[in-house]
Amino acid sequence: MNEIVRSDERYPMNNMLDRIQAQLPLLSKSERKVAEVVLDAPEAAIHSSIAQLADTAGVSDPTVNRFCHRMRTKGFPDFKLQLAQSLATGTPWVSHNIDEHDAVDVYSDKIFHSALAGLERVRQRLDKNAIQRAVELLAGAQKISFFGLGASAVVAHDAMNKFFRFNVPVFYSDDVVMQRMSCINSGAGDVVVLISHTGHTKSLPELAQLARENGAVVLALTASGSPLAREASLLLALDVAEDTDIYMPMVSRMAQLMLVDVLATGFTLHHGAGFRDNLKRVKEALKTSRLDKEANAPSIPR
Repeated sequence: MNEIVRSDERYPMNNMLDRIQAQLPLLSKSERKVAEVVLDAPEAAIHSSIAQLADTAGVSDPTVNRFCHRMRTKGFPDFKLQLAQSLATGTPWVSHNIDEHDAVDVYSDKIFHSALAGLERVRQRLDKNAIQRAVELLAGAQKISFFGLGASAVVAHDAMNKFFRFNVPVFYSDDVVMQRMSCINSGAGDVVVLISHTGHTKSLPELAQLARENGAVVLALTASGSPLAREASLLLALDVAEDTDIYMPMVSRMAQLMLVDVLATGFTLHHGAGFRDNLKRVKEALKTSRLDKEANAPSIPR
């Protein structure tokens, strides 16, 4: 194990629905049933008795009580009170389900509202100390590798595009065999960035272990408490309430992209004004690859 201090999400969350969502990976099977019922219909849970909630979840009354204590409340009445307060704050956990007959204006608004709410939750939870440490590690890296699979592979590719202009060796691949070979050939001074919404994709914790065994530092952009998070040298927790086993990844992908932007910006600022002058020269050089706006503008009849 590297000497890097892990950074899990351990600070308190005032919003009860956010708290439930963050604790989902840590709950027992029966407690998770209660959590899912509450997340699916929080207003109904507020008006339920403990017996009614237990019956809906298919568990016993004591299981509901255990769940309430796990959420750091004094019991079921206190849990319902805190849940009601969360819904009244104006920043509840948002789940805009797309209905079959939604018109374009309706489902467009739902997607944008859900994305904005999801990104705001991620922003509030970001561990700024972990981000600063990640920036320092990236800034001192001899080589940086970005890996992900599925939708996260797109984010890893975007990260490669951003860091490629920083005059540091960067590697990207969405092929698992290439990823494994890269991690095996990594060493001290290298940083491997692994990106996954769930952190449960089998190959990614294995990649993290391979990279660490060969002396590299592993940064994980993933869910706290996940297998990938446990194998990482440094965790940048992204706990997004999105079930990508059922729905296409939307908010989770955007949260990953935003965090990559944060790291790239921190990398740039860390290197000072001289480094930014070099970036300016790169941008100027790239202008020659673009078509001239005036030359390609449509002619206007006079």
